[in-house]
This record gives sequence, structure tokens and C-alpha cells, in this order.
Amino acid sequence: MNQLSDRLNRLSPSATLAMSQKSSELKAQGVDVINLSVGEPDFNTPAHIKEAAIRAVEENYSRYSPVPGYPALREAIVKKLKEENGLDYTPGQILCSNGAKQSVCNALMALVNAGDEVIIPAPYWVSYPQMVKLAEGEPVIIEAGIEQDFKITPAQLEAAITPRTKALILCSPSNPTGSVYSKEELKGLADVLAKHENIIVLADEIYEHINYIGKHESIAQFSEIKDRVVIINGVSKAYAMTGWRIGFIAAADWIVKGCNKLQGQYTSGPCSVSQKAAEAAYTGSQECVEEMRQAFERRKNLIVKLAREIPGLEVNDPQGAFYLFPKCSSFYGKKDGDRVIRDSNDLALYLLEIGHVATVGGDSFGSPECFRMSYATSDENIIEAMNRIKTALARLK
Repeated sequence: MNQLSDRLNRLSPSATLAMSQKSSELKAQGVDVINLSVGEPDFNTPAHIKEAAIRAVEENYSRYSPVPGYPALREAIVKKLKEENGLDYTPGQILCSNGAKQSVCNALMALVNAGDEVIIPAPYWVSYPQMVKLAEGEPVIIEAGIEQDFKITPAQLEAAITPRTKALILCSPSNPTGSVYSKEELKGLADVLAKHENIIVLADEIYEHINYIGKHESIAQFSEIKDRVVIINGVSKAYAMTGWRIGFIAAADWIVKGCNKLQGQYTSGPCSVSQKAAEAAYTGSQECVEEMRQAFERRKNLIVKLAREIPGLEVNDPQGAFYLFPKCSSFYGKKDGDRVIRDSNDLALYLLEIGHVATVGGDSFGSPECFRMSYATSDENIIEAMNRIKTALARLK
């Protein structure tokens, strides 16, 4: 008898983690799998950040921290937001959590009531709709295909708004597409939101520093909506610190107080040592961030070039993050022997089992005509993976 809660039964498991698990199982059987399914930098955490963590251990940062995080870390984040983004916040408007994933969930759980609608542009990160469901809200999906570079328009946003709309989740640079909203594009969306005073914007900016077009633009820069923007960011991607689990929100006092109340009841403050490492990440040299960004840009150019050489794939040129999201629907209905490719999940499984490359089907990202590849791996792995994919897809007739 299934005695799990209705709340849990409404959720779907994470497709990215599921594909990573399948990849690991094949590897354990001795199969040489190249894993392009995981959204994680392949670099090690920079030395000066690790040294700060070691000092924190030696200095006995081993006790509970304040729920919103140590004051020194929140002050470092305030300084970062001012210097890099031109945004004014106080330490009291910052709440640090166990990764940006918890930060997103905190905000939704603190803001969304049963039946509230949350607008989510598709393609979307797999967890957004599930988190909205967890908060008993209703995901409202706006589809933005490859022909519009996976970015929604102001007209699409306006058309999706109803009296029940509570929030918009906007991810730029985007997971899974790598698309980046320009200042002008964000201004168009902000102008629509300015007319609807009850809508909160969750601005997921975790890929801020992995950007190939210069300056990152935040939707919080527009004064008419700034008080209704919840910036979500963290150290995972920019500083290769995924396992350290430090994210944060920057928002209006009432939102931060609400999230603080929530977090105080179910996790309290994030890891004390990780906070000291994150503080060093924000206050130390940023050369490591630029070095990694340059490596990601080189890899992006490589994977785009190779993907465009594969007949049947439609490929855009991502402007940030470390994902490629090709359109692959031309292969649907094709066969390799008795095996039929019906959808992107079939295609991803085919590429894993026949090509020995782990990718993720687009269905769980809200775009069933595409699939996701992470190029957060070596140039050699990218070249070999794309060669395997090209060979495997050529077998489909």
C-alpha cells in the first residue's frame, strides 16, 4: 500500500539525476561512458577558497550559524551585488541557504498559496514546476522554441497573466538552453510586470558569471519592479563549488523574513565551513572565475561546431551557462533495427546504450523536441562524445 503523501506523489523524480544514475550503472559494468548529463563544472574548487575552508575548520567554525548565514558572508554578498550588478541591498535582505536550489524552493514555499499560478518559461530547469507543485501552486508554462532562441516575449508574458498569477520564474543565463536575456529584452518583460503589482519575479542568476556576451544583466536593475524581484544566486557554478551547497536570495525585507522563518524550521543555517569558503570566493581574486569562463566559452564554440556537422540536428548558439539544447525531432519515428525513436527520452536512452554518451531528453525540461548536453567536460571528451553521437544517429533510418 502506498502511504506516501499526496504532495509527494504529485512530484516527478529528477530526470537529470536519473540519467546520471543510469550512466554510473553502465560505467560500473565496465562500459566507457562519456557523461554529458550533469550540470556541474569539471574544475576543482580554486585553492584560495579551499584554504579558507581549512582555516575555518582550524578556527572551530563548527557550530550552528545564524539561520540567514554569517554576517560576514552576507556583507560580502551585498558588496558583490553593488560592485558587479549596481544593486543596493542590506545584509538583512540576504538569506543564505543550502544551495541555490533551496533558495528557489524557500521563495516558492514562502510566497505561493494553494491554487496560485506561477509562470515558467519553457524550456525550464526540471525542478521549477515540481517545486511549484510542492508549494501547491499551478505551473503555467510559456513555450519559447529554438526559433526565438528559447526566450519569451513581453506579449507572451502578458497573455499568460491572470488574476491568479503570483510569480514568474526567470532563469538567465538559462539551464537548459544557455540563452541569455539582454537588457532590452528584460526591460520589455519588466514593463509588463510593472503593470501587475502583485507579481513576484524569481530571478535565477546562478549562471551569471558563465556568460559569453560580456556583462550580465539582472531584471532587478529596473527600479519600478526591484522590490518584487527575488534574486537567486550562489557559488556552485562560478566557483566550481557545487558540493559546498551555498546559495542565497536577495530580496525585499518581508520576503527575506518569511524565508528566514521557513528555513529556521527545517534546515537552519547552511554549513558553517562552506560559508567561510563562500566568503573567500566573493572577497578574493576573481581571476579563477574568468579562467573557467574562458574554458567554457572555448568548449561551447567546439561543441556548437561539431553539433552543426551532425545531419538532423538544429543547433542554436548559446550565450551563457554550459549547455547545448539541440532540436532533435527529425529523428522521431526513425529506427535502428527493431528499436524505434519515439521521443527525446528514447533518443537519450539510445545515445547512452548505443553511443555510450549520457544526455538528457527534453521532455522533463518542457521541450520534448530537444535534448540537453552539458559541455562542462574536457575538449577531448567533447570531441569523442560528438563523434559517438554522430555515428549513433547515422544508424537511424
